[in-house]
Amino acid sequence: METLLEQQRRYHEERERLMDAMSKEMLHPVKSGRDQINSDHRMRMLLDRYMECTTELKDLYEDRDGLRKEEVQALSGPNEFAEFYARLKQLREFHRKHPNEISVPMSVEFDEITKMRENSGEETQNLVEFTDEEGYGKYLDLHECYVKFINLKGMEKIDYLTYLSTFDHLFDIPKDRKNAAYKEYLLYLLEYLEDYTHRVKPLLDIQEEMEKVKGDFETQWTEGTFPGWPKEATGALTHTGAHLDLSAFSSWEELASLGLDRLKSALMALGLKCGGTLEERAMRLFSTKGKNLEDLDPAMFAKSKPGRAGKSRDVERQKEIGTLESQVYRFSEVLSEQRAATRDNVQRKQARTGDEREESDEEDFHQSDSDDDDDDIPYNPKNLPLGWDGKPIPYWLYKLHGLNISYSCEICGNATYKGPKAFQRHFAEWRHANGMRCLGIPNTAHFANVTLIEDALALWSKIKSTKETDRWKPETEEEFEDTSGNVFNKKTYEDLKRQGLL
Repeated sequence: METLLEQQRRYHEERERLMDAMSKEMLHPVKSGRDQINSDHRMRMLLDRYMECTTELKDLYEDRDGLRKEEVQALSGPNEFAEFYARLKQLREFHRKHPNEISVPMSVEFDEITKMRENSGEETQNLVEFTDEEGYGKYLDLHECYVKFINLKGMEKIDYLTYLSTFDHLFDIPKDRKNAAYKEYLLYLLEYLEDYTHRVKPLLDIQEEMEKVKGDFETQWTEGTFPGWPKEATGALTHTGAHLDLSAFSSWEELASLGLDRLKSALMALGLKCGGTLEERAMRLFSTKGKNLEDLDPAMFAKSKPGRAGKSRDVERQKEIGTLESQVYRFSEVLSEQRAATRDNVQRKQARTGDEREESDEEDFHQSDSDDDDDDIPYNPKNLPLGWDGKPIPYWLYKLHGLNISYSCEICGNATYKGPKAFQRHFAEWRHANGMRCLGIPNTAHFANVTLIEDALALWSKIKSTKETDRWKPETEEEFEDTSGNVFNKKTYEDLKRQGLL
């Protein structure tokens, strides 16, 4: 039986072997995306095993059951020689029963990892499965999600290429269409995105990312700044309607002169029933003059409690859907490179005929492994970008697309982008979105083509001031009417009322 001290020694040895294997894995050059994904998965396996060994070691050193302390005392006590010979006898007895069974500890497992690293280009060494459409982590396969989206009631019928560009534009969908079927679609989309991210980026801590996303969402939801869900739709329940001062009216006939709409607004403000004819509304409102709400007949009140409970449930349901949308936004940022490559791949496939598409698929199938193992560097004296076939693009195409022009973005950390297409595309990618988030600015269409931090802050300040100006101010915009038919704003009306001029 293995002793506790021997277990500790074995765990320490395995940790050192794992650290050495992880160092070799990181220093090993990768030639293709397939090799990079396989390398990340091997690194994840080693890292998980390292954490398991560390946990076991921690438990042994804490020695909650006291067995390790007893073993140490037995080795260092007065009968240490008797303990030594007893253990030596056990070793000899074991080797007598199992002759010629000597092996180097843990050598087999690490030799297998070394073989996998050296032959990572072979399909037999692949550590994860991808569909043919995904191209071993190069592209997204959102066809099933697309089918579910276009089958949602009330959604615009778009093609697959448009869906790839707009599947995370959830803030453009009206709130009344975000029902149970929409929530089911979001769950299906998130399930695929999470599974794909696990396969493509195994070293990314998705749980930690989602916890951070939920924390940011709670803050934005409380402030009413989450995209697609303004604060007016999710704020606390407030009374509707405008209160009416009954002290200036001596009969219900005078109240009737205000009209149906004004009486309805005053009744709603008190929580009373607001239906009926003009005379009924005026009499119902005049009957509350000089009385407290508690003294009124309960039959006069509108049945608002069930409505409020239903409204509260609606808010919880909207918040749950908003949480799912925030996770979709984060996954779209993480997978921005694969998403852009998928759009390009779909466009390239749509431009080919059926025969050309079949020939291209066959060439990719037969040449994928040979291309991964090819060490030849293509002749590229002008340092032109490589095309989809791994060869430098023509110089005229390089000039046509403006790839000789460089654009820098201060918000992205002074990152440089080659060509106007890449520059325009980066505004929707994760790097720019993260820079805008660090500045506390939403990455909306208002900030398109803005690359300087100073300009972005100035524009955001101007937008906030404009919103503040356009906000409805009841003191100056809410209108009141006296018995003579004169119309005043709320502030003027209250001032005149306090002075007794009405």
